[in-house]
Amino acid sequence: MDPGLGRVVRPAMNDDQLLRYSRHILLDEVGIEGQQRLLASHALVIGAGGLGSPVALYLGTAGVGRITIVDHDTVDLTNLQRQIAHDLSRVGRPKVASAAQAIAAINPDVEVVALQERADAARLAELVAGADVAIDCSDNFQTRQAVNAACVHHRKPLVSGAAIAFDAQVSVFDSRVVNAPCYACLFPPDHPAEEARCATMGVWAPLVGIVGSLQAAEALKLLAGVGTSLAGRLQMLDARTMSWTEIRATRDPGCPVCAAAHR
Repeated sequence: MDPGLGRVVRPAMNDDQLLRYSRHILLDEVGIEGQQRLLASHALVIGAGGLGSPVALYLGTAGVGRITIVDHDTVDLTNLQRQIAHDLSRVGRPKVASAAQAIAAINPDVEVVALQERADAARLAELVAGADVAIDCSDNFQTRQAVNAACVHHRKPLVSGAAIAFDAQVSVFDSRVVNAPCYACLFPPDHPAEEARCATMGVWAPLVGIVGSLQAAEALKLLAGVGTSLAGRLQMLDARTMSWTEIRATRDPGCPVCAAAHR
């Protein structure tokens, strides 16, 4: 079996784990059962950069049993301004290996599957099939569409985030929720937005931390069965004024991606 696929089987928590996760266990909404769900969960993180760094670290600290991280890139000096999973000693190393090392330094009990590859649509569909949640931390429209299509096909929740300059957005696309849109309902694949990249536009360093932390929070809620997700709501942040705007959206009956799946 591919090391990036499959469910995680965990025994009852030992004393060290009960202590490590005690602040989660003290929460009535989480408790022992919720933490056990996290320990038995498998999260797929696409991208190990600005958004993927806080996502991977918080999933690791929270005790998600298996974290598969996919990214083809290596750590560059310019990444260190915002990509907090990496440090100066790991410049030139694969980002997935650097992120795995950062997680292991905090929580060595977590199984990290580091895949240094540029995953195409077929590969993403394979990886999504074996995960409980997908967190899209990529930086390009094509990958976002491919991840969304795979999540719709396999009926897996998708936590999506994006950030550039001082502007960001975050949402959850979950085809299991009645009338909830998929990513393509809001951003049609045949109308690609103009790509904006950090190398040319710049990005305010804490912005990716804010959005990545929100993505991690939404993913952990989904895995632990806590609260209500952002499905059907797109939240947008203008960090210049630190103001949030929320747009509510429903499924597009003519969506080329999810309409057929709900007939």
